[in-house]
Amino acid sequence: MFNKTYEERLAVWSQFRDSLEDSDDPFQDVIEFYKLAPCVSIHTDPWDSQMWPTAWELLQENQYCDFCRVLSYYFSLQLTERFSDANFEIHICTMREENYFYILVVNQKWVLGYDETQAIDISTLPKEVKSQVVYDMSEYR
Repeated sequence: MFNKTYEERLAVWSQFRDSLEDSDDPFQDVIEFYKLAPCVSIHTDPWDSQMWPTAWELLQENQYCDFCRVLSYYFSLQLTERFSDANFEIHICTMREENYFYILVVNQKWVLGYDETQAIDISTLPKEVKSQVVYDMSEYR
């Protein structure tokens, strides 16, 4: 999808979101879909929500840092009928021992972004991962 024109990417993304409606594992599907996205080191400042791109801007710019990938997970899920009423949050977290930070999409049960290969149950997120900032994504619907 990511090597197509903007209009083609819009169509593919629409079809992809439609496929999430009946998917047995929509969270895994979203992770797999964005594995092929073109990566850049820094594209968007996760600390400044006023500067975050919209879903359509992400598709148009077609450059995905770690944060833009997680933001794309959120948009892909939220813009389905299935998840339209789901309560998602984006957490910017630190883990002191590793001197590392994570950007996560969280709902009541699942976390995306901690493990790049799969969604994890929120109860298995290590206690050392501490949320520094939490964005309630209901205002972005």
